[in-house]
Amino acid sequence: MENIALKHTKTDEISPLTLAFVGDGVYDLLVREYLVKSANRPVGKLNSIKVSLVNCKSQARFAKEIMPKLTEKELSVYKRGRNSAPKCTPKNSSVADYHSATGLEALFGYLYLNGENDRIKELFSLILHISDLEVI
Repeated sequence: MENIALKHTKTDEISPLTLAFVGDGVYDLLVREYLVKSANRPVGKLNSIKVSLVNCKSQARFAKEIMPKLTEKELSVYKRGRNSAPKCTPKNSSVADYHSATGLEALFGYLYLNGENDRIKELFSLILHISDLEVI
């Protein structure tokens, strides 16, 4: 995925919720790509597996597990996202999980906008390992 990122905006100046908005799409696409490459399944089955990885509770768990592997800057971005005050409230998860998931998405958005695709892949690989997802 080619990054057509912001040329005149410093990613450190982008709000954490905007980073999470971008990161949500990046993370979702990574999961979808992984699932499609792993096994040819009906769309309904792919979606149910996707939902097990792309939800507040799972993302909060993954964030907690990868935190020790984050650089100081990445941890700072995660915390900015986690501590932001989103306008909506979670329907099927705790507020704490929702905030942690937002932090993870902010991190993925930050890395994407900075063109750090190798780091995104590295962190996503850790998440797949943590998830113990067996799709094949």
